[in-house]
Amino acid sequence: FLLHILSGASAASVRNQQVLESERMKDMKVFEHLRTINHHKWLVMKQCFQVGLFRQGLLHDMSKYSPTEFLVGCRYYQGNRSPNNAEREATGYSKAWLHHKGRNKHHYEYWIDYSADPKEGIVGQKMPVKYVIEMFMDRIAASKTYRGKAYTDRDPLEYYERGAAKLGKMIHPETAALLHFLLKMLAEKGEQETFRYIRRNILK
Repeated sequence: FLLHILSGASAASVRNQQVLESERMKDMKVFEHLRTINHHKWLVMKQCFQVGLFRQGLLHDMSKYSPTEFLVGCRYYQGNRSPNNAEREATGYSKAWLHHKGRNKHHYEYWIDYSADPKEGIVGQKMPVKYVIEMFMDRIAASKTYRGKAYTDRDPLEYYERGAAKLGKMIHPETAALLHFLLKMLAEKGEQETFRYIRRNILK
């Protein structure tokens, strides 16, 4: 009799768990998030191809399809900003972002390490140029994705400058200088001329 009661309770617990999981799945914006990351990845790929970064264009942000990142993206989908921001607001940190930045070399956060000079502590290391260019393309694509038809070539620069003062030593000065230079060129001269400059003068 006791076993029968325990068995019934266990079955009820499983059913309740299934119901809760089903409700969570209803709230998850699976197709919306998939469409967003596919669109972003497509934009980065096209832009990278235009400057000759074919391998990086193909492999950009593949970790976003991993369960650790994808499920969080579905659960905290916003449509007008990164779901990592919403996860951070809800839990105090973003598990998806921590996973992402440790696997994608086009983020300056990937390159943060202890300095060879013990007086400096933890600092941003200088990024290889090809990853700085991918980071530049990533920022353009993100602005296009979230700004939609309102996008202008000034948007990536303005977004960067709003947060640049907070970066401190997290980004290497030379990496920051190159990124800022390209963002300003984009804002002033547009994609075509900026991409031509990258091909002829930076990735030559």
